[in-house]
Amino acid sequence: MKSTLLLIVFFSFSISAWSQAKPVKVVFDLTSRDTTIHQTTMRHIKAMSAAYPESEFEVVIYGGALPMVLKDQSSVANDLTSFQDNEKVTFKVCAISMKKYSVGRNALLPGVDIVSDGILEIVYKQNEGWGYIKEAN
Repeated sequence: MKSTLLLIVFFSFSISAWSQAKPVKVVFDLTSRDTTIHQTTMRHIKAMSAAYPESEFEVVIYGGALPMVLKDQSSVANDLTSFQDNEKVTFKVCAISMKKYSVGRNALLPGVDIVSDGILEIVYKQNEGWGYIKEAN
């Protein structure tokens, strides 16, 4: 009985250690104006960053998704800003989209960084070996 219990404990620790695999890097591509997609993205980021704290996650926002990172329009502002001190989770918004929609830097939520081109940011990340997730319906 005692050896069976020890064996169960050993396998539990083995499975736990195995499930915490090598850290990964994932870039999320977000272009949808749909706030349910914004909420889904944040749910994914929260769950994955908690499950894999050594991994890196970047959300690239461009096109119609721009309201997600705007102070006066975001439906996920509290969730998004909760990551501003977490260096493993970043939010990048496309300068081209900001220009297209006449949005200035001051309109962005704290913790959101600007990249010159959202699509190229994703391409660069993929060239560096980052995984890719397109957030959509």
